[in-house]
Amino acid sequence: MTASKELRIAVPDRGEVAALLLQPENPRYLLVLGHGAGAGMRHPFMERLSGELAAVAIGTLRYQFPYMEERRKAPDSPKVLTATVAAAVHAAAQAAPGVPLLAGGKSMGGRMTSQAAALGLLPQVQGIVFFGFSLHPPKLPATKRAEHLAAVAPPMLFLQGTRDPLADLKLLRPICHHLGARATLHIIDTADHSFHVLKSSGRTDSAVLRELAETTAAWSNQLPR
Repeated sequence: MTASKELRIAVPDRGEVAALLLQPENPRYLLVLGHGAGAGMRHPFMERLSGELAAVAIGTLRYQFPYMEERRKAPDSPKVLTATVAAAVHAAAQAAPGVPLLAGGKSMGGRMTSQAAALGLLPQVQGIVFFGFSLHPPKLPATKRAEHLAAVAPPMLFLQGTRDPLADLKLLRPICHHLGARATLHIIDTADHSFHVLKSSGRTDSAVLRELAETTAAWSNQLPR
């Protein structure tokens, strides 16, 4: 596996953002991976997740959203965020021609990816992966953020912890059930929104990251190619 390659991605009307391409030898897929609202593409979770995915033959293209690139705290508008996702997917297709594409991300990054897909901006993407779908704010259970999922065509993998305060499983399970064969829900016991697990689980965070990667690989290997 080679070291991450730094790229620049042009976002319409917003200039350029940074990206990191990590490709294993003979990748089965390239996952375009968006970061969460409060941390950028170099966050330790994103770094370690990319390494674990590479170990199971899934390359990653991590990228910054414009507000993070500009070191602002408030996320961009959904229009800018979804345009950035689309630009990153286009850049991934150019960087790794012939490699099938997945897209998704951590929390907000995953949700903005599915919104871009619902708008028809990601025709190249064969599947979407949510590393913690942010269904609602903490202590404010609701399902409005999932309404667009009905318009998402590619298969979706939801990786969720049982202690995630941003996704009440009592709400998320019926949503996935309603989506039918397009949705796969994988639950990680005692994991929170950052996929930290309780010591009582007998597991380490590293083991959970490995599970996220291996589950993604097993799911993606079943996708039509």
